[in-house]
Amino acid sequence: MKMNKLLLFLFFITLGLTSNAENKVPAVKGIVVDIKGNPLISATVYINGTTIGTTTNDDGVFVIHRLKPGTYNVTASYVGYTSQVLNAEVSNGKPTELDFRLKEDENTLSEVEVFGVREKQPGKLDAITRMPLRPSEQIQSISVISNKLIEEQGNMNITDAVRNVVGVTQFASFGGVQESLMTRGYRGIPTLKNGVRVQSDFRGNGFITDMQGIESIQVLKGSAAITQGIGNDLGSAGGVINLATKTPKFVSSGNIGIRTGSWGQFRPTFDMQGILDKQKTLAFRINGAYERSDSYRKDVSKDRIYVNPSLAWKPNDKTTITFEMDYLHDSRTPDRGTVNLAADSIDALYKMPNNKFLGFKTDRNISNNLTYSLRYDRKLNDIFNVRIAYFGSALDVDNTGAAVSTLKNVEKTNNYNLRSRSLGRSLRDDKNSALQIDLIGQDAFTGSIKHTFQVGFDYRANTLNTTTYNSITTDTIDVLKDISNELPAKVTLLSAQAPVESNDYSYGMMAQDVLTFNKYLKATLGLRYSYGNSTSNTATGVTSGDAWNPLVGIIITPIKEINLFGSYTSTTSLRSAANKMIDGSLIGSSRSDQFETGIKSDWLDNRLRFNFTYFHILNKNLAYNVYDENFQATSYYAKAGNLRRQGIETELTGRILKNLEVILGYAYLKAEYENSPAYQEGSAPLNTPKHTANGWVYYTVDNGFLKGLSLGIGSYYVGKRPVNDYTYKAAVHNTQPNVKPFEMKAYTTVNAQLAYNTGRFRIQTFINNIFNKLGYTSYYRGGYINQIDPFNLSAAVSYRF
Repeated sequence: MKMNKLLLFLFFITLGLTSNAENKVPAVKGIVVDIKGNPLISATVYINGTTIGTTTNDDGVFVIHRLKPGTYNVTASYVGYTSQVLNAEVSNGKPTELDFRLKEDENTLSEVEVFGVREKQPGKLDAITRMPLRPSEQIQSISVISNKLIEEQGNMNITDAVRNVVGVTQFASFGGVQESLMTRGYRGIPTLKNGVRVQSDFRGNGFITDMQGIESIQVLKGSAAITQGIGNDLGSAGGVINLATKTPKFVSSGNIGIRTGSWGQFRPTFDMQGILDKQKTLAFRINGAYERSDSYRKDVSKDRIYVNPSLAWKPNDKTTITFEMDYLHDSRTPDRGTVNLAADSIDALYKMPNNKFLGFKTDRNISNNLTYSLRYDRKLNDIFNVRIAYFGSALDVDNTGAAVSTLKNVEKTNNYNLRSRSLGRSLRDDKNSALQIDLIGQDAFTGSIKHTFQVGFDYRANTLNTTTYNSITTDTIDVLKDISNELPAKVTLLSAQAPVESNDYSYGMMAQDVLTFNKYLKATLGLRYSYGNSTSNTATGVTSGDAWNPLVGIIITPIKEINLFGSYTSTTSLRSAANKMIDGSLIGSSRSDQFETGIKSDWLDNRLRFNFTYFHILNKNLAYNVYDENFQATSYYAKAGNLRRQGIETELTGRILKNLEVILGYAYLKAEYENSPAYQEGSAPLNTPKHTANGWVYYTVDNGFLKGLSLGIGSYYVGKRPVNDYTYKAAVHNTQPNVKPFEMKAYTTVNAQLAYNTGRFRIQTFINNIFNKLGYTSYYRGGYINQIDPFNLSAAVSYRF
């Protein structure tokens, strides 16, 4: 019955919009190209003296509707090109056609902005929003990190890049073999690549990738339930991150480069693309990298190979089909970092010298990751288009490494420097797929109300096989003395436990509609139905459930540059819904209700953006595992109360001058448990900082004898945060009851960059952690206390053709 109601809901929305759209006649239409006839995608076209305008599609075509008869001046503009104004005589009946041909402007910076092209929706953003809107038009907080910014800063991993997004921090690196990120106090928000998850753990433990293939990184903060589903799947209440890889742009170009730096880094890269036929309907792109380097830590190294090929086909002016894949082979030494030389309540982190390593030389984490996708976009008419996308990923991981733990009864001897060392191994075979089907409408009208809407369906599947080997205690080490990193000869082959297999699938149907009443008022409405099913060969067996989640929002524009917004979203998690309590009843689903309000504003002809957001999230009906009198977990669960998160995020991004970029951000978060029999009242979840801040300033000399020189400097601050949960009883993992965990110290890093462009060559120097500050990213209860990289530098040379 629920499904039938949803189908009727979606049907009537589509029917109503379609019936009104059929009577709509274009007033002005045309094309925007460069002087060579190449289409300019997402060029801005608007009626002078009004707020009426649009952007061009992938073929450079635009349509403007609903103009009264008369004479209008129409302007077309595009970043890096001189604007052009043409006259249009509009009358009832046949639309006026305009042909814009824009010339390059040598005095305008033609590169994209640090957060993407201003008037364009970033490629593949619709994988997480499902709507044809730019980030500034979305009711939710969305940030996009462009490839331009990644190259400027020389970012080598996801963590370094997303620090440009206010309020995003690293939860843990798990010894350098994963990148788990968090925002708004949510541990490990899901990270996708081209719309599909790679690591299927519901906590979003993350994965590693190569930045050479990344076109943009898209961060949606707050509930992702409308487009991604239930909270214990991809619809995290904290948000979602999507890595969009490079695809053909129907031009012929290339770039080769090499980077070397501290700890023996050697990294050649390439990126080539071109057109394969005279009709310019088929294009390819391929880029890749090889990297080998050591570490500041003794006996720690990595090497990798990455390749990212893609193919795009435009059989006609209404259809685009894109196939792409990328493959990464990464082999590296897992490093658990240092230890704490005291009880959990005392901060006594051992500042371990770089010539010490707690593992063995033979420790190795080998991962092979393949992702692939096929996307079909078809424009049906001036209003409707269909988008179908299939995404897949396969991740194989073989992790063999050492772990250290405190000795029994160490509190009595106070010998925290003595540690038991063991060797373990785990295998992971993680396969994921996703199918998205969307009907999208733009500039559809019901009366005077304009609609931008989406009606869609998605299906996701996951097959996971994990094998854990019985660990072997190898020796006892004194971390304060010299440590042998040779694996003892007495260690034999580890024995494998029975594999754990699970199969999950979920599907959802949704509808979203942005209603524009006039230039002062917009409203957003959305509704999603989700169903999830999980099967495992463990005692958990089969679990399933469904959920409805709404989205309601409003945008008020008192003046052109300022948008005031407010929204409500909800997220439903079914993870503990079927768990039994001692009385035999079920825990039930957990629900997060999020209210968000703030200001989105654009200044200096849309070059500079200032955003301010206040959010309030209440996560209700949490659960925890019940322990017996011997602190052993039972098969029963109990309700753990609520977790409230509230805070602010403020950011300033863009260009103050045409050659001066700036990114400034500050976030404050207050996260605390309340009315909980498990967690201490008012305590915060592990690794949750109250304060984070980021900054980046980049200046380019655009005239004079120093033309081509650029300088950048950035800073990142993460505040102190608890290393573990603070509980009343031994109810959560390895916490000690009624023992307040110590807080990891705050730290600030400063990075700098110097570059020079001469002809087709670009020379760059990167200096990271200039003041050699010491800081840690910690998953304390998992046994990882990893130091941030100390002072390091590198240089890169590239040639474009």
